[in-house]
Amino acid sequence: MGRYDAFYCNGGRIRDEQASRPETFARLASHFFATFPQLEGVSFTHAWGGIIDTCSRFCAFFGTAYRGRLAYAAGYTGLGVGTTRFGAQVMLDMLEKSDTERTRLTLVRSKPAPFPPEPLRSAVIQLTRSSLARADRNDGRRDPWLRLLDRLGVGYNS
Repeated sequence: MGRYDAFYCNGGRIRDEQASRPETFARLASHFFATFPQLEGVSFTHAWGGIIDTCSRFCAFFGTAYRGRLAYAAGYTGLGVGTTRFGAQVMLDMLEKSDTERTRLTLVRSKPAPFPPEPLRSAVIQLTRSSLARADRNDGRRDPWLRLLDRLGVGYNS
């Protein structure tokens, strides 16, 4: 189970100790037991954590480099477990230069908008994180900031 505790290191500076945060695992465990109260008392033997790859549309994007000899998928934003098979198929299509239903998708053909430069990036990311947390606490009701991101086609639910 994973969700919610994605954090951003202001300025993009990541230290080794931030890759695995015990407070994140504790928060995830509390969310797990809130979702499945009948399992209260079960203990977790394993936990995985780490820095996630993200982009402004919070969804994978694709491309090629080295004159089409290398394909990439990036920006999964923690959603890679369920979507990497699709991503691998897209990259294989791209490497073969195949015109497929997958390679014609806008999601595959377009790139996300770049994040703004620092220090504006940190402010925008922290505002967005705060707004998403508030929406989680308020039955999904989106504040003006999240509604603006939706109108711009940027972010979750856009």
